[in-house]
Amino acid sequence: MYRYSLKSKHILSTCDERLQRLFNKVIEHIDCSIICGHRDKLTQNMAHIMGRSQVSWPNSKHNISPSKAVDVAPYIVGVCWDIEPCTYFAGVVMGIAKSMSIPIRWGGDWNMDNNISNETFRDLCHFEIRD
Repeated sequence: MYRYSLKSKHILSTCDERLQRLFNKVIEHIDCSIICGHRDKLTQNMAHIMGRSQVSWPNSKHNISPSKAVDVAPYIVGVCWDIEPCTYFAGVVMGIAKSMSIPIRWGGDWNMDNNISNETFRDLCHFEIRD
């Protein structure tokens, strides 16, 4: 069975309890690391400047406390930022979320039309609560 490192557990603890429940179930099925939960003002603005986020502080779901967004990197053969392993991982996450009645959106399919080819900004390791 897979398990999170202490660092991943700490980062996940900054997230909404629904994301915590979801990714604690995901780790039972597929290996991954929690990369980012809550972002402070400096971290969010740096992510925006570097092109890793489309919004500056306080307009990201990462900026809410607890965070309504989480970035998660799967450990799948290949590079964790490649579209194929991230799409596979997202399918696993979305399926588990649906089974748990947790409304989420994936950063590889922002408009949730099941067509990832029409996205102009891909944040393949990003998941967020849909409220």
